[in-house]
Amino acid sequence: MRHQKKGRKLGVNPAHRKAMLRNLAANLIEHKRIKTTDARAKELRTFIEPLITKAKKGDLNSIRLIAKKLPRKDMVHALVHDIAPAYAERNGGYTRIIKLGFRDNDRASVSLIEFVDFEDVEAVETAEASE
Repeated sequence: MRHQKKGRKLGVNPAHRKAMLRNLAANLIEHKRIKTTDARAKELRTFIEPLITKAKKGDLNSIRLIAKKLPRKDMVHALVHDIAPAYAERNGGYTRIIKLGFRDNDRASVSLIEFVDFEDVEAVETAEASE
């Protein structure tokens, strides 16, 4: 029985799962949206949202806790200085999962996971920079 067992196995061993979630989170921070399977997107949501909440604090301890979870320092910097300030007024729900259908080769359900309302912030910043 799976009573009170959290998380998905995703068909891989624990070390692979940890590495995969770290890399998915880094790609999401870098590209602001990624396409992956439904199960991976749902698991990534539970991985990335607490990191954004920690990044909103911005103190040294929070940054160190984030650095333990992400593979590269530049991703930590981008999360703390670029993404977290955009969600200063938001209390959770930083990501959105949009179902795209099924892959042709293996019929796996595919989703797009992206940051909520983040492209609007980028558009405003580029408009201000061009003026």
